[in-house]
Amino acid sequence: MTTLAITGGQVLLPDITVTRADVLIDQDDGEILEIGDDLADDADETLDAADSLITPGFVNGHCHVAMTLLRGYADDKPLDAWLREDIWPVEAELTADTVRAGTELGVLEMIKSGTTSFADMYFFVPTIAEAVADAGLRARLGHGVISVAKDDEAAREDAREGLAVAEEIDGMADGRISSAFMPHSLTTVDGEYLAEFVPQARELGVPVHYHANETTDEVTPIVEEEGVRPLAYAAEKGMLESEDFVAHGVHVDESEIGLLAEAGTSVIHCPASNMKLASGMAPVQRMREAGVTVGLGTDGAASNNDLSMLDEARDAAMIGKLAADDASAVPAGAVVEMMTRGSAEAIGLDTGRLEEGAPADLAVIDLEEPHLTPRHDLVSHLAYAAAAADVRHTVCDGRVLMRDREVLTLEEDAVRARASEAAETLIAAAEE
Repeated sequence: MTTLAITGGQVLLPDITVTRADVLIDQDDGEILEIGDDLADDADETLDAADSLITPGFVNGHCHVAMTLLRGYADDKPLDAWLREDIWPVEAELTADTVRAGTELGVLEMIKSGTTSFADMYFFVPTIAEAVADAGLRARLGHGVISVAKDDEAAREDAREGLAVAEEIDGMADGRISSAFMPHSLTTVDGEYLAEFVPQARELGVPVHYHANETTDEVTPIVEEEGVRPLAYAAEKGMLESEDFVAHGVHVDESEIGLLAEAGTSVIHCPASNMKLASGMAPVQRMREAGVTVGLGTDGAASNNDLSMLDEARDAAMIGKLAADDASAVPAGAVVEMMTRGSAEAIGLDTGRLEEGAPADLAVIDLEEPHLTPRHDLVSHLAYAAAAADVRHTVCDGRVLMRDREVLTLEEDAVRARASEAAETLIAAAEE
C-alpha cells in the first residue's frame, strides 16, 4: 500500500464544519484512510496544506466540456437564437480531434479550479472518455441525443448511438467513468423516440439526464401540445426516476417541484449560464425546502464562460437570494454542500465528502490571499470569496493531479496550443 498524507491544513467535514487535521490516503485503493492529527509519519509521501483549507473535490453536475473551444464565440443572445444561429452550425463541423482538444482544455481548467468529478453531455463521447481517463478525473458521460431537423432513421440512429455509447464507456478508467442516456431536452427529442429508447436505457441500468424547463420556450410548447407541464410529461415518458437528473429547472412550478421531490429526481442548477442567457432564476430555495437534491453545474464554457465551480457557488448564492427575495436563502453552507456532496449525489457518483472510507477526491485552497483575510468563517470564504486561482493542489482517486498549481497529468502549454488551433479550424469550417 502506498500512502499520501495531506498535512498542516484545516479540513471541511461532511457536516460543513471545519477542523484542523491531516488527511491520510491509500493511493492504491484511492480511499481516505484517516482524518486526524499528525499523520505525516504514517505516509510514504506528503502534500503540504499549511495555511490552507482541504475540501472535497468539487463536482460539476452539468457541462459540455469540449465547448471550451467556443468560449467567447457567440455571446449576448437568448438561448434559442444562440443555439440555432451560432452553436449548432459550428457543432455540425466537430470531429473527434477537435472534441479531444476541447476536452483536454476543459479538464485542465477543471483540475486547476479544484473540480475532480463532472457530468457531461456532448458528442464523440468515447473520445471524451479517453481524455478524462488520461487526465485522472472522475465523470459521468453521455451522448447528447437530438431528433429535431432529422428524418426518422437519422433520429433513431442518434438514439441508438446514445445507448451504445452508454454501454461502451460505463466502468472505464477502473470505474472512474460512468455513463447515462442523455436526450438533449424534452423539446429537442420527439416523444416517440423518448417512449422507445428510455425503456432501453433502463434495461442497461443507466440513469437518464436531460435539459428541462430551462426557458419558457421549453415549457410553453409542451403545455400547449401535451396539455401537461414538462416534468409531468417527462414522468409519462418514464424519465423521472430516482437515479435521473435534469439540468436547469428554471421554470418549474409547485406541482413540478412536488414531482421531483416524490420521484427523487435531482436538479443541477447552472446559475451563470441562466443569467447570461437571461433564462431566468431557478427557485432553488423552494426546491431544497421540498426535499429535492440540488447540485451545481457550470454548463458549457460557451454560455458561462468558465468552468470554475467556485464562481458558480458564488453565483448560486447571490441569485438564490434574489429569486427568493430573501437574504437568508441559499446560504453559504448550502452552496458549498451543493457543489460537493449535492452534485455528487445528484449525478450518482460516490464522492463529494471527506471522511474515512470515502473516495480520495479533494482540493486544497490556499488561504494566504488578501481576499481571504481575515478568516472569520472559512465556509463563507469558500462560497463568497475563493477563486479558481486559490486552488493549490487537486487530488482524484488518491492521485495527485495538481501540486502547487502545476498540473501533473497534462502538459498545459501543449493543451492550450492544441485547443487554440482546433478552435480556429472549427470556426473556419463552419464559416465556409
